[in-house]
Amino acid sequence: MTLTRRSALTTVAAAAALPLIRPARAQKPVIKIGVLNDQSGPYTNTGGRTSVICTQQALEDFGAAAKGLNVEVISADHQNKPDLAVSIVRQWFDRDGVDVLLDVPTSSVALALQSVVREKNKVYLNSGAASSALTGAQCSPNFVHWTYDTYMLAKSTGGAMVKAGGDSWYFVTADYAFGKQLQSDTTSFVTAAGGKVLGSALYPFPGTTDFSSFLVQAQSSGAKVIGLANAGGDTVNSIKQANEFGLNNSMKIAALLMFITDVHALGLGVAHGLNLTESFYWDLNDRTRAFTKRVLPKTPTNYPNMDHAGCYSATFHYLKAVADMGAAEAKKDGVATVNRMKAMPVDDDCFGKTKIREDGRNLVPSFLFEVKKPSESKGPWDYYKLVVETPGNEAFRPLADGHCAFVKA
Repeated sequence: MTLTRRSALTTVAAAAALPLIRPARAQKPVIKIGVLNDQSGPYTNTGGRTSVICTQQALEDFGAAAKGLNVEVISADHQNKPDLAVSIVRQWFDRDGVDVLLDVPTSSVALALQSVVREKNKVYLNSGAASSALTGAQCSPNFVHWTYDTYMLAKSTGGAMVKAGGDSWYFVTADYAFGKQLQSDTTSFVTAAGGKVLGSALYPFPGTTDFSSFLVQAQSSGAKVIGLANAGGDTVNSIKQANEFGLNNSMKIAALLMFITDVHALGLGVAHGLNLTESFYWDLNDRTRAFTKRVLPKTPTNYPNMDHAGCYSATFHYLKAVADMGAAEAKKDGVATVNRMKAMPVDDDCFGKTKIREDGRNLVPSFLFEVKKPSESKGPWDYYKLVVETPGNEAFRPLADGHCAFVKA
């Protein structure tokens, strides 16, 4: 083909009409956080949507977008079913690109997911489950246990009850990993202090709403203390029914895992005088009040408890690690990200300054509270009197006693 002046000009004009092709700009990697919890069952208020809101608050307070981080939060309801939870999480990891698994109450669910997260080398930040086995026999280098566990609860609430004269116990226990572990840990503290356990009753979980037969067994045992090794709606229903039967006139009730949301559901008329342990209380200090003030407009009917605070704190600290190492690197290696989190000091409005131990245990302080009488409460959700604080390095099981496999002796 002979190139003429006319054809050359036509070619130039056509080229000018084409869009200018520029090198593609690399897209920022998206960090995805999956909040998995109970959004329809007995732990709805304990975790539920408020955990999602507190996670999103952490993104806002950290300034993720301003720091150049592209972060998304998704959530799902595991219905307290381990098989359903495993299915959801595999889909999240394999199809949806989730990098972090967050919250996950119900210990049977939490334990079932340890191997999945480790297989996929993701990050697992648990706030809602309680089993101390999560940093013990079933520990994982991909895992951090943020807020509380059965050992801490047993030592704080159970230990206080024994010191107050409650040296004989009967347990009403949810029949799954959490309930059994909480009963076991509390039994150890009771017997070590010279007390004794006179019996226990396991009830099916989830699905039990009538606790009358179990409470009657506890009353007939002659024990001084009825230990409720359950949580959420089950604890609320147990205490309500115990009050209706007059058990509180002859026995002390030890709510071994109870949240301020449970106290609110009961009302101070029923709940006053109960001892319970939380690692967060909205009115504890200026920082906890500031955090609550920021969150409350988004969840006005459900003040944050320690589970919710743990979701905020864990997310905030995770984002610090991601910003430090870079989003692309954080997405590549869950263990490396968790190790970076362990190496960095933790500090936020919910728990103040804490430290993540080698086994993944976040050493938050524990607070033993007494529930106020109605006459002592000065306003909405003003429910607690502080009895004693236990520092984080004393509140949890000693590292060597957990026998975590990846921790060097």
